[in-house]
Amino acid sequence: MVALLAGESGSDVEELARALRDRRLVLAPVSVTELLSDRSLPPLVEQSILRIPLLELTPGYWERAGKLRALLMARQLRPKIADTLIAQSCLDHQVPLITRDRDFTGFQKHAGLSVLLAKTRLA
Repeated sequence: MVALLAGESGSDVEELARALRDRRLVLAPVSVTELLSDRSLPPLVEQSILRIPLLELTPGYWERAGKLRALLMARQLRPKIADTLIAQSCLDHQVPLITRDRDFTGFQKHAGLSVLLAKTRLA
């Protein structure tokens, strides 16, 4: 989403734009928090972000997220809490994550997180 807002290109940005246009895009609540943390975000963009549906937190979410993070830490990885919460939201709803952030590789490898189009187009 950050790359899309920055006007960058890549297959991930194209897929994100397509999902947004087709009204298939959903966001983890933590992703909204991260996006709205940008103080330079124009008000119209902020309003657009707030119209995107959120993945609902399901019963047991916090426990599953804690265990997910513990699983990765047991494999000598250092997952960020925000990344863990995003990954858990996607896992709970069985939706793929579109990201360029390689920090999600551990979630993909050890927890079955589906990650789509994490590659940028070469200029």
